[in-house]
Amino acid sequence: MKLCSAAMAVSALACLPNEAESQNPDVVYSEYETYNGRDLELTVNDSGTHFALWSPKAQQAQVLIYESGRNTPAVDTLQMSRSERGVWRVSVPGKLYGMFYTFQVRVNGKWLSETPGVWAKAVGVNGKRAAIIDFESTNPEGWDTDKSPEIKAINDAVIYEMHHRDFSMHPSSGIANKGKFLALTESGTTSPYGDKTGIDHLKELGVTHVHILPSYDYNSVDETQLPSNQYNWGYDPYNYNVPEGSYSTNPSDPSVRIREMKQMVKALHEAGIGVIMDVVYNHTSLNDDSNFSLTAPGYYYRHKPDGSYSDASACGNETASERKQVRDYIVNSVKYWADEYHIDGFRFDLMAIHDTATMNEVARELKTIRPDIFVYGEGWTAGDSPLPIEQRALKENVSAMPQVAVFSDDIRDAVKGHYTDATDRGFATGKPGLEETVKIGIVGATAHPQVDYSKGNNSKKPYALSPTQVINYVSCHDDLTLTDKLRASLPDKDDSMRQRAAKLAQTIVFTSQGTPFLFAGEEIFRDKKGVHNSYKSPDSVNAIDWSLKQKNADLFQYYQELIKLRKEHPAFRMKTAGDVERHLVFDKKENRPGVITYMLKDNANGDSWKEIMLVFNGNDAPVDVNVPKADWLVVAQDGRLVAKGFGKSSGGKMSVAPCSALILAREK
Repeated sequence: MKLCSAAMAVSALACLPNEAESQNPDVVYSEYETYNGRDLELTVNDSGTHFALWSPKAQQAQVLIYESGRNTPAVDTLQMSRSERGVWRVSVPGKLYGMFYTFQVRVNGKWLSETPGVWAKAVGVNGKRAAIIDFESTNPEGWDTDKSPEIKAINDAVIYEMHHRDFSMHPSSGIANKGKFLALTESGTTSPYGDKTGIDHLKELGVTHVHILPSYDYNSVDETQLPSNQYNWGYDPYNYNVPEGSYSTNPSDPSVRIREMKQMVKALHEAGIGVIMDVVYNHTSLNDDSNFSLTAPGYYYRHKPDGSYSDASACGNETASERKQVRDYIVNSVKYWADEYHIDGFRFDLMAIHDTATMNEVARELKTIRPDIFVYGEGWTAGDSPLPIEQRALKENVSAMPQVAVFSDDIRDAVKGHYTDATDRGFATGKPGLEETVKIGIVGATAHPQVDYSKGNNSKKPYALSPTQVINYVSCHDDLTLTDKLRASLPDKDDSMRQRAAKLAQTIVFTSQGTPFLFAGEEIFRDKKGVHNSYKSPDSVNAIDWSLKQKNADLFQYYQELIKLRKEHPAFRMKTAGDVERHLVFDKKENRPGVITYMLKDNANGDSWKEIMLVFNGNDAPVDVNVPKADWLVVAQDGRLVAKGFGKSSGGKMSVAPCSALILAREK
């Protein structure tokens, strides 16, 4: 869920008030066929420059041509002609590279404001005018041979969520291009203590994919005032198909942001790291003045019976993905990012505002580009919607979307404590009664005979067809960081004890079935000074202090080994619910408050280890557990974890230290 700025969270406004058609946009547009051609907006070829705009209600349409991206008068106005299926067209001879343009339509006798259109792929500063550029010139050297890292299934990924500014802005980052796409192209950067930062840190940590917060052109940062160091997460979309200018070194040059984002993707790919893009098609930053409303008023959004905007996003509006032209837009927009920018995955914000049919088409079409592209999202809304519940892409409806995954709020809230109460404790911080909810996360929300879903805090029944449909996490950019949550819920403990809880929490996440996801910087105990909704907080709150890597070297090493353990052992990455049911067995004899014990048996998923025993102790005191007699390799014990093992045990009664995990493995 995204909490929006005051400017975004305006009261819903009627679309073209006092006009009868605004009361029921579906009726108005029902007589028009939608258009699914790929030539909307702009095409430049040997025959000239061609503009096309879908605007069925328009009485007139025109294109205004400019020599610059802002503050100059139009040098030409081109009158468009109505064509097929609500499309307006005009062409001029010659390639107008270097020029800028806007569309303008007249509806109900009134000329609406100028807009770059909904399909603009290059824009000037602040995105007010679209730009005409040669996209071939934006490709970095070697772009044609750029190759994404291979991945067989989503749960083979280790996802690292980051914001561009958070990752590189702090003086300790050693990065020159602070807050820019290019920050992730710099190798050899270090903290003042000599620890690796930037892309080298990601490689050292071992993550497989970075999930970058919104990187399309968003509305809240003035690109002409970058020295003022404005900050925003970017959940206020303006131009969906253009990179954000503030992350480039020159937002006034339309080609620079495009080239530099491609350079970032290429550098990450060369480092063996995939790129996931956070996308926000569920709402726009503006209502009547959005690019959607300025081309096809009333069509792209859901409305209440009185004609005002419905607001399941809690940001002023919600888009209507069930309508053909909106669905087509979402599907082809993500396909464009995958094609043009080589994006490897997409995370959908407030995905349940969209309908399941749209999400299925998104996944299906992306996999025609590359089979290993994956899609996941938030399986909830921020408010009610006129879209029927059974059609929403909810967590509870993920079984209707076999190629889509959802975040598990079950494991999140059960492991660390509920997100709505900073002081609430979870399993990893000593709160009893959450064992069954944690087990829901461990089995990847699939049906399992030993998990009693009726005792689940959030979910009361299994919702995933397979563990590949679940993203497991304890924290993300939303709400408190794990560090801040532990400080708030364990006020009487010191950071050494809180780091024990952090290790236990992430051990549960990374050994559970599903896909693990972590928030950037928590591997070095990064905080946000207790600010939970830091969407526009300054860098002093959001930036990662890389000197923490030296201070918390033991924690970083634990994360490294935890990631290595998961990557080296497929038992933690089973692909089917049937395999989870067969190979994952909970120990009923160890059924007691604050303790979870289970086995991964019979070389699960082709693992070299015949059996893996895991014990999680969330209590403040040690507990004794009975381990079958065998030659066991000790992988984790008392806050230490080494993927290849660091000790031996013959089993029998073993003590599990407070707030820690015990992991044992044997090959025979």
